[in-house]
Amino acid sequence: MRSPLAYVPRRGPLEEAGAVAATAFLLSFAVVALACSNPIVLAADAAAVVIAGVLAAAGRALAAAARWGLTLAVVFVVVNALASQRGETILLRGWDLPVLGQIDVSAEAIGEGAILALRVLVVLMAFAVHTASVDPDRLLRLLRPVAGRSALTASLITRLVPVAAADHARLREAAALRGPAAAPVGRTAMGRRLVAGSLDRAVDVAATLELRGYASGAPRSIGSRRRPRHWGRFALAATVVLAAAVTALITGAGASESYPLIEIDSGTGTVALALLLPLVAALPFIGSRRHG
Repeated sequence: MRSPLAYVPRRGPLEEAGAVAATAFLLSFAVVALACSNPIVLAADAAAVVIAGVLAAAGRALAAAARWGLTLAVVFVVVNALASQRGETILLRGWDLPVLGQIDVSAEAIGEGAILALRVLVVLMAFAVHTASVDPDRLLRLLRPVAGRSALTASLITRLVPVAAADHARLREAAALRGPAAAPVGRTAMGRRLVAGSLDRAVDVAATLELRGYASGAPRSIGSRRRPRHWGRFALAATVVLAAAVTALITGAGASESYPLIEIDSGTGTVALALLLPLVAALPFIGSRRHG
C-alpha cells in the first residue's frame, strides 16, 4: 500500500507551477504559523493549508498529518499544562512533589500549549501537502548546480531507503518460512543480514555510477528551460502571504499573550490577515483545469 505522503504525479495547477513556486507557496503558510501566535490567525492558516491540500488532491496526506498533529497536540497541551507553572487562572491545584514542588494547572498554560499544538499542526500539514504534491526529483535538480554531490546523495537515499525496507520485509518473511524446528532469527542477526545486503548494494550502485560517468562531474545544461506553467500565480501568492506575515510582525497584528493572562488581539489587522490567508490559498487554483 502506498504511503499517503508518497509523491504521486498530479496533473494539476500546483504540479505545473514548478518546484520553486510550489515550495514557496506551501511553505509560506508554515512561515505564518511560526511567525504568528494569535489563534485566530493560526486557525485561518490551518484552513488555508487545508484548502490548498484539497485543491491539490492531497487529501490523504492532509488526513495523515492531521492524525499525527492531533496526537502531538494532546502531548503539547498536557506537557505544557504540567511544566509551565505560570498563569493567574488556576484550574487545578496539584500535588507537592519532592523536587518540583507544587504542580498547578492554569488556563493560561493550557492555552499556550494549544497555541503551540496548532502551530505544529499547521506546519505538519503544510509539509505533508508539499511532500505529496511536489516532485522530489525537481527539488534535487535545483540543488545540482550548487551541491551536485549532495543532491545525488539525497536522491539515492530517497530511493534506497524503501528498497532497504522491502529487503527487511523479505528477510522477515523468509525467516518465518524456515519451519518450526529452525532456530528463531533475532533482531541482531536480522540487522546484520540487512546491513550486509545494503553494503553489497551500495558497492554495486557506486560501480554503476562510476561507469555512467558521475565521477567526472555534472554536465552543463544546454539551452534554456521553459518556465513552468502557473508558476507566476503561485509565486505571487507566496509573496503576498510572506509580505502579510512580515507586515503583521512589524505592526503587531496577529499577536497574543498567554501570561499572566490570556490576551488575544482581534483588531482590524488580525481579522484582515485571517481573511486573507484562505483567499490567497484558493486563488491560484481558480480558473485552472486539472489534466488527467
